[in-house]
Amino acid sequence: MAAPLPNTQQAMRRRNLSLVLHAVAAHGPLSRASVAARVGLTRAAVSTLVDELIRDGLLVELGPSRPGTVGRPGSALQLNERGPAGLGAEIGVDHLAVCAVDLAGRVRARTEIASANRDRSPAPVLTQLSSLVRQVAAEAELAGLRPVGLSVAVPGLVARDSSLVVRAPNLGWEGVDIGPELRTALPGLPVTVDNEANLSALAELWRGGHDPAPRDFIHVSAEIGIGAAVVLEGQLLRGTHGFAGELGHVPVRPEGPECACGGRGCLEQYAGEEAVLRASGLSPEEAAAQHPGPGGRITVLAVRAASGDQRVRRALRGAGSALGIALAGAVNLLDPEKVVLGGALTPLAPWLLPALERELGRRLTDPARPGSGAVTVSRLGPDGPLLGAANSVVQAVLDDPAGFRDPAGAGEPAGIRGSDA
Repeated sequence: MAAPLPNTQQAMRRRNLSLVLHAVAAHGPLSRASVAARVGLTRAAVSTLVDELIRDGLLVELGPSRPGTVGRPGSALQLNERGPAGLGAEIGVDHLAVCAVDLAGRVRARTEIASANRDRSPAPVLTQLSSLVRQVAAEAELAGLRPVGLSVAVPGLVARDSSLVVRAPNLGWEGVDIGPELRTALPGLPVTVDNEANLSALAELWRGGHDPAPRDFIHVSAEIGIGAAVVLEGQLLRGTHGFAGELGHVPVRPEGPECACGGRGCLEQYAGEEAVLRASGLSPEEAAAQHPGPGGRITVLAVRAASGDQRVRRALRGAGSALGIALAGAVNLLDPEKVVLGGALTPLAPWLLPALERELGRRLTDPARPGSGAVTVSRLGPDGPLLGAANSVVQAVLDDPAGFRDPAGAGEPAGIRGSDA
């Protein structure tokens, strides 16, 4: 094992700045005394750290704190609503979306357009995306925010610590590094790229509205394919190459139809959007024509299922059963607290869950663990990848506020220091 980094005074200060900022983010508004009690530092130390965070445009001081507190009332602290912003973008098979969130994770600007990106050359997609990012960044700046980074969600394998899309079969992309073009179009803005399922899981961890938030869960989402991500002890499990969570290519019926990945009987062949459409007697083109725009094909399935279409309901039961078979292996292996159904699967949850939970109940090794109730439906729905992308930038600021400086307050360029994978 490598030797740990020296516990220098500067490193300790950076950690303490993060502790203070995270305390206000999670529990604010708070007085300085309340912050000190939560983070275990002296009031004098916290006061010095708070002054630095205010000077850097990350915190603001309000009026006196709420009545009922012990001792002399102090000024309440909260995150700066006109401080740094995270930009998130999503490249979907049928859409492009961009949003800006403030330090509290609130969406302050957003745009989304229909865009047929399947088998489309990456260059025009990235040009169009860059234009949308510039538009949202300008709207955020008009609201008094300062964009400090961009994170992009893509439906494919992304090499760890890079912006290289190794393979995105539903886009038809292989070996595409999308970082350089975006950085050229957006000079000075750090750009990161990640798999959409990973970012959906992180959004669930940070903004899922759970009380308390689960620390160990498997997040399953879908667009054309099936994606999954694993969170263990509050950390995303990435794997050696960054490809962990490829649930869509777990074989559920080894003698089943051939998959685009080269295998047979993969989950995607039974629970992917196009597979469910085929089993429902619909072609993707027919469904898209019935309900144009992003997510339109899923909407068609949900509307038909709700109206009592037995063929659609049967197809969704089959998809739920296949999901249960694939997830049972993952649950037995990892023993998570929860399985979260998210992304485009959320509108179909009423018809997927019964069969999914039945399969889990039959196949889990722990007989005391019921299949029913082991699965929860995300409140974020299809917005998970986009929100996860934007909030990943915000988390970078909360985790290392010393890496950010307000140019008006500290005379340094705004941004997040360090690598911009």
